[in-house]
Amino acid sequence: MKLQKKLFKFYPNTVVTRSKQLFKLVLGFLVFSFWLQAQVNYIDYPSPYHDVIGKSGMVVSQNQESSELGLAILNAGGNAIDAAVGVGFSLAITLPRAGNLGGGGFMLAYLDGKVEAIDYRGTASLSIDENDLENLKKDAELRKYGYSASTTPGTVHGLLTAHQKWGKLELATIMQFVIAQAKAGIKVSYDLHQAIISAPQLKLDPESKKIYFLANGDPLPEGYLWKRPDLASTFALIASDGIKGFYQGKTAEAFALSMQANQGYLTLEDLSVYQAKITEPIFTAYRENTVFGHPAPSGGAFVVLGALNILENFTLNEIDPLSARYVHLFSEALMRGHLDRSRYVGDPSFYDVPTQSLLSKERGKTHANSIKVAKKTNPEKLEPNWLNLEGENTTHFSIIDKDGNAVSNTYTLGYSFGSGVTIPGTGILMNNQMNNFAYQAGNTNLNSRSASPANAFKPGKRPMSTMAPTMVFDKNNHLSLITGSPGGSLIPAAVLRIILGVLDNGLSIGDATMLPRIHRDWPNDALKLETGFSSDTKLLLEKNGYQLESNMTMGSTQSILIKDGINYGYADLRRPNAGVAKQD
Repeated sequence: MKLQKKLFKFYPNTVVTRSKQLFKLVLGFLVFSFWLQAQVNYIDYPSPYHDVIGKSGMVVSQNQESSELGLAILNAGGNAIDAAVGVGFSLAITLPRAGNLGGGGFMLAYLDGKVEAIDYRGTASLSIDENDLENLKKDAELRKYGYSASTTPGTVHGLLTAHQKWGKLELATIMQFVIAQAKAGIKVSYDLHQAIISAPQLKLDPESKKIYFLANGDPLPEGYLWKRPDLASTFALIASDGIKGFYQGKTAEAFALSMQANQGYLTLEDLSVYQAKITEPIFTAYRENTVFGHPAPSGGAFVVLGALNILENFTLNEIDPLSARYVHLFSEALMRGHLDRSRYVGDPSFYDVPTQSLLSKERGKTHANSIKVAKKTNPEKLEPNWLNLEGENTTHFSIIDKDGNAVSNTYTLGYSFGSGVTIPGTGILMNNQMNNFAYQAGNTNLNSRSASPANAFKPGKRPMSTMAPTMVFDKNNHLSLITGSPGGSLIPAAVLRIILGVLDNGLSIGDATMLPRIHRDWPNDALKLETGFSSDTKLLLEKNGYQLESNMTMGSTQSILIKDGINYGYADLRRPNAGVAKQD
């Protein structure tokens, strides 16, 4: 200080100038520091999985173009149901291996403060007699590929039944968006190109071969502009005549003629009597939330809700979701859920499904008490050894509109590209859901899921499925989560992982979606894990008796999380081309 006074005495201007410079330098440094910190805070996101955030309508599906079509319908004044109709039909163009007119599925719809379920699962033909049944039992190929593999398609009836009850726009207005997309065409993606290559049944059907392959026999190449005038014509009939435009008239006649010419089972009667069903959803309470699922013949919800009833007996919020202990509890609960759906779930029109007993808190407690803390349960100690394979090429979409109305919808063709059959002149690719019945029901010498009495084959019956469209409501009865997934028997594991990640671990919808997934069916002794678990976790699981299997990806959830009036959408990265579209 004394030196500064002396300097000021002899060099007053110089000292003042340097003091000002020093002040400016310090001030500049502080401003720069605040600016830099602001920049760091802005770019330092808490997660690499970024939710799409919005306050109005939102569509999340397995194809970005279909999501954008749904958004266009919302922007035209449509509600969530209108958008669901458009997206459901659009996915038949953009994601033909799973999106469909020739398959079936399940929907949850939330409007006017109430959740309702629509069952549009396909039904077995009424024309199938005992001789046909014996042939189906003996030859599995008959129920997997070709004209004999299909149930009556329910998708069109299901989407239009929802529209008739809750839609806002005229059907013709909605269909114009879809017709325009079919006429304009889409660019074949790498994923679509590879999917066609991996579906040899398409080459076995002359109509499908003409649609999915070039004249020289090569699959449609990546980047090819693929127009669908056949589907546009079918959509036009639906636009003008509604349900009758598909289940009667020109389209129905094309079905009947081609089925008759190719030893198929479906008839004009099957189409004319088919009905989608509006039913009550099933639900359970979980940690002050209410989780809704679709009732039988959807078995997936029984797995998810049953597992939640088991897991509420454990403090999962205190356990790392990537730890061996967490994986153990998750897999044990999941396996018991699959046990129940395998034994007791079928078409309730033909079998008395014990829904209340399966979803009771007492059963959940009993299952929970049978889980050992550090030891795997051998599946044969729970029930007989039942197992059957299911196709994984389903697809799901979730939608919410500006008024909070919502749709959770899962539908399928069964296998990728279903039976491989396209009805000539219509563009309608058919399902292979005849493969989902239990053809060995009553065989006491066979320990297999195919022996389930609940899912025994009967004409007119709907086969059991693991599809699991889901909605969650918080303790104030506000909608908080819409989700679902493709994946066959892997669906419940994917959906359960999302629910627990959000409710127990407090994760964002992106982080919950991208948690590495866990699957254990019943009676499989193997535990399937996606990549992302540490070697220590795997070692501990093996010490607990688990036989581990690596699985590349499981499912493809399309989800919307609703919190404090904000919608957070996330399209699973596990399958390409999925996307979120939101209203501004």
